[in-house]
Amino acid sequence: MSTVVVTGGAGFIGRALCPALRSAGHRVIVTTRDPGRSLLGDGIAVRASPELGPESDWKNAFAEADAVVHLAARAHIMVDRAADPAAEYQRINAEGTQRLAEAAARAGARRFVFLSTAKVNGEDSSAAPFRETDPPMPLDAYALSKLAAERALTAVRAETGLETVVLRPPLVYGRGVRGNFLALLRLCERALPLPLAGIANRRSLLYVGNLADAILRCLDEPGAAGEMFLLSDGEDVSTPELVRRVAGALERPCRLFRVPPTALRVAARMAGRGESAVRLLDTLTVDDRKIRRALAWTPPTPMAEGLRETAQWFASEARPEGVDE
Repeated sequence: MSTVVVTGGAGFIGRALCPALRSAGHRVIVTTRDPGRSLLGDGIAVRASPELGPESDWKNAFAEADAVVHLAARAHIMVDRAADPAAEYQRINAEGTQRLAEAAARAGARRFVFLSTAKVNGEDSSAAPFRETDPPMPLDAYALSKLAAERALTAVRAETGLETVVLRPPLVYGRGVRGNFLALLRLCERALPLPLAGIANRRSLLYVGNLADAILRCLDEPGAAGEMFLLSDGEDVSTPELVRRVAGALERPCRLFRVPPTALRVAARMAGRGESAVRLLDTLTVDDRKIRRALAWTPPTPMAEGLRETAQWFASEARPEGVDE
């Protein structure tokens, strides 16, 4: 039985990953700044940790660790009050990740799995699905910081021999999801008419259970060491098709009408929601053949089942106005 330390294990992805690690026979330790509050259930240890950053002292966090899964990060913030948001992303996501990986290597961890993002490849894959061999084209501060973290891990691997694995998922959905996907669930629950019928894009998605399964494979497979993988459910959908599927999973009517995508883009920019328009209108697909071939990995949960399970969670536990108290 190996010991796996998970940073950010109490978050959306961690709440799916940690029980999966336990079921696979691993001893699981979650690092958190609030060790007195654990929502992860029996059999998962909680260890106090510092805030992620280049100044943090992680020397005690990885005691006994055979492997580390690094989920913690500074993610998208709708109202960012940092004096210099771009510098803060770099400090936490890039410099903090480097410091953390160095500490893991010193503690004797063998493997380090890092959750990056498909946005490192860019925002528009209309020419062809993103591949691992494509030159990175990150466009926002979050994706830039994740690319910097990936490069820092390459340096740590060269210096220490730590077996790093980088995963670049697209949009992740599932039980406990927040952000844009939770907003989509709310819209579909209300059966509001939406001006999305004219959108002809394609988007890759990843069910959180499939991501957890891929992380498990990357922890155990010798062929994952030193690699970077894009991954997805293996099925791409347009925005209107996704809305229809989510509404169907919620057993709600779907009411779509047609507005030219150019008009939607202009309206979103005028409303200060240009980034949201990109996610609704543009194509972002990934080619996940590398991980399927290298690790013999196939996502265990089809998209239809993942959406159904997400809808069941939303209907039973997530209030229309949100999941937070």
